[in-house]
Amino acid sequence: MAGHGAPSLETSAIPDATGLKVTIVSGLWHHAIADGLLAGAHRVLAAANAEVSEVRVPGSFELPVAAKVALDAGADAVVALGVIIRGGTPHFEYVSAAATDGLTRVALDTGKPVGFGVLTLDDEQQGLDRAGLKGSKEDKGAEAAHAAVTTALTLRELRG
Repeated sequence: MAGHGAPSLETSAIPDATGLKVTIVSGLWHHAIADGLLAGAHRVLAAANAEVSEVRVPGSFELPVAAKVALDAGADAVVALGVIIRGGTPHFEYVSAAATDGLTRVALDTGKPVGFGVLTLDDEQQGLDRAGLKGSKEDKGAEAAHAAVTTALTLRELRG
């Protein structure tokens, strides 16, 4: 499992993010998995007392542009959630690379964190195992939200 060795949210304190504006940008593909990711992100952000807004976009390819606009409009951090499942064509590689590279560029260009919750999967079961649903082994939506909030607070501290 890819999460082996990752810090557990049960053992990592959820920081107080009162006053932090966080936008969740989520794709609509593979709705059962996407909805699980979204619920996990909302749980962590609520526990952190962050101010949350949510935007849905058609798919993972659209995540970077929506994330950029949200950050430029005043969000302190974005949680990007998407699901890309490998098929029989190279489409998977193109969309995965575009989403990953685009979200990285957004974070670097804005100087604000983007919690990366884009699942790149070989099959649907891998997504169900990571979506934070009942019986899931991991909760990647919660992990992405935790990363975004923690990094936003760290950047705030570094900037004084």
